[in-house]
Amino acid sequence: MSKKNKKKEAVNEPKKADVNETAKNEVANDTIEQKLQVEVKNEKDKFLRLFAEFENYKKRTNKERIELFKTASMDVMVSLLPILDDFERALNHIDEDKEAEELRKGVMLIYQKLLSNLEQKGLSVMKIEKGDTFNADDHEAITQIPAPEDNLKGKIIDIIEKGYKLGDKVIRFPKVVIGQ
Repeated sequence: MSKKNKKKEAVNEPKKADVNETAKNEVANDTIEQKLQVEVKNEKDKFLRLFAEFENYKKRTNKERIELFKTASMDVMVSLLPILDDFERALNHIDEDKEAEELRKGVMLIYQKLLSNLEQKGLSVMKIEKGDTFNADDHEAITQIPAPEDNLKGKIIDIIEKGYKLGDKVIRFPKVVIGQ
């Protein structure tokens, strides 16, 4: 072989040091690539969790806002409940007086108009009857009296004040007398 061919072969053949270095670089590149993939995966996970938290926050605040709008008039409703009670007492008193039929019609008209306006705003009367079973979660016991009959023990004997709800929220529990 001539000197020229030997030089060409030497140039074409990679050196052992170059091969080892290239292999080391490939291994290093692989580990760096794996590390980067792990970091990207972690960042994606953080992003997805943050996005989910934000979506939950939006849903919760929207729900709270809707609930606030539903019960925004609660203070006004609570302040009007004694007026409704007074109307009912006046109607009961007028019923006893046979001569005040025109007065009764006027008071009844005003009472019905007030009640219908409040019902349009979400106010509803809690339905209870004498003889219903007393439930401390749904009723407020004013007093207990001896039951006139055995079957009225633990039951509602008299209703002192009606209970009211605003939407699904109870704004005043019915006040009742229960049998003992």
